[in-house]
Amino acid sequence: MTENYKLVSRRLCLGLVFLLALVANSCAAPGTAAVTPAPAAELLQTTAPVARDARPISRDGKLLLATTTSTQDSGLLDYLLPDFVRQTGVEVDVVAVGTGQALALGRDGNADLLLVHDPDQEREFMAAGYGIRREDVMYNDFVLVGSEADPAGVRGMSSAADAFRQIAEARATFVSRGDASGTHAKELSIWKAAGIEPTGDWYISAGQGMGELLTMAAELQAYTLSDRATYLARQKQGLNLALLVEGDPVLLNPYRVIAINPKNSPAVQAELANQFIDWIISVPVQEEIAQFGRQEYGQSLFMPDSALWRASKAGD
Repeated sequence: MTENYKLVSRRLCLGLVFLLALVANSCAAPGTAAVTPAPAAELLQTTAPVARDARPISRDGKLLLATTTSTQDSGLLDYLLPDFVRQTGVEVDVVAVGTGQALALGRDGNADLLLVHDPDQEREFMAAGYGIRREDVMYNDFVLVGSEADPAGVRGMSSAADAFRQIAEARATFVSRGDASGTHAKELSIWKAAGIEPTGDWYISAGQGMGELLTMAAELQAYTLSDRATYLARQKQGLNLALLVEGDPVLLNPYRVIAINPKNSPAVQAELANQFIDWIISVPVQEEIAQFGRQEYGQSLFMPDSALWRASKAGD
């Protein structure tokens, strides 16, 4: 079942990239350089540009979920979604991109629901009427990672902003998502808190998903900001980066699910979206989220946080 999700998601991502290529070929001036896609095996873990087209994507009776690369790269969706299919008989197509791109798909009616992690962008999205329901799902945290050598000397610092300031002062290489994702938004907020405008050859804007960004940072022996789940999953696969800064309250990383307003597009399946939301915020599924990662990593990669989950634990 896991491979089926990957193939389904890959086909959808390939279709989107192909559509973008058609648009670019018809509109771009001669000689315009084409974007080189990531290898097919990595398409789920990229933030390659997604075509924004007012025409609805065909659902073929499947639920279309636009989500962040971290939920895919960590393995969480492959772990959870087969249960939803077994219970409902509804298959789920997954588009894993940055939060900014996921919200754009929602605005255009090219998704039924979103699973994202940028509270400010989410609030704006809801205020504009693009979503009809928004629920807490889970949270984890961001961590600052880098080479064991730690040239800026930030290891063990308690303040993310102070660590970022020290990296800038040392002009140590830092690799940024650079893709309007929730992780990128968090990173920019930390630079702002540090009073730093990150520019110069030491600061690299990659435009990549979380998994690829970690690989790039390891190759460059650079610093980067990562969600903990993707970092641990990649470290298990041999990623050579050390966890240097963690625990600052500003590094909290909440995820929420949003049902898209069917007024955005006649293709939006609001009833199925609400069915999915009811499922993922339910106590049994929240317990599954709590268990994810414990056996393999010795800790939960995401902490359940739905209102139903919190109510169930209120007396504990």
